[in-house]
Amino acid sequence: MTLPAGPLADVAGRGFARVTGAQMVGLMGPGGQADALAPFFASWNRLETDAFMRDGGRYRRRRIANFTAEPGVPGHLRGAHRPHFQAVVHNTLNGGVDRWFAPMEDAVASCAPLVAMLDLGRALADSLHGAQPWFVEAHQFRIEAAAGAPGFPTPEGVHHDGVDVVLITMIARTNLSGGETVIEDDDGRRLAQFVLRDPLDTALLDDPRVRHGVTPVAPVDDALPSCRDVLVLTWKRGGAPG
Repeated sequence: MTLPAGPLADVAGRGFARVTGAQMVGLMGPGGQADALAPFFASWNRLETDAFMRDGGRYRRRRIANFTAEPGVPGHLRGAHRPHFQAVVHNTLNGGVDRWFAPMEDAVASCAPLVAMLDLGRALADSLHGAQPWFVEAHQFRIEAAAGAPGFPTPEGVHHDGVDVVLITMIARTNLSGGETVIEDDDGRRLAQFVLRDPLDTALLDDPRVRHGVTPVAPVDDALPSCRDVLVLTWKRGGAPG
């Protein structure tokens, strides 16, 4: 898969880019078709509560999977289920420990929409950093909010993920206010602030160059369920860690 020149130039030039949902549909081929997307989106209703929130919050649900990609070999190979680890320098709230989250369902990990987005992100990673072995993590997130109990998509604040490339794709915003994506440099200068609003609206990040975060979310109508569903994919050079 080839990334369009515009987004690639944006990431290469300033460290981030935005791709609209409509553009993503065009890039994803069969994976962007409605009959493929519907069951993919529905899988967010089956995420499990994140039990590793040191702030005591129960507002986040998630599943994860990991993959590897090798130069000259198409596609991504799913790895055995393993914990997610971030150094404290990258996640001051929850870093420094192995966090075991529920595994991504097999049908989701192999579905056409996810495969298409993995290929898109790998094309970006290869373009920015050269074709090489990649260790890839896929995170399904749901952030829930209620009256008087906001949700925090990035409770650790504006941060680096400690990887090379990050792809963040909106799945759904349901009865939601807030949730603005913030992009900053290491000196705290605000480079951009925008809302991923429509399904498949995507942010592409060169993680070593820019930090990112998301503002808190709250319900528009306090009487109705409120949540923010996103997919986060990351590429880290070097292949699978030991």
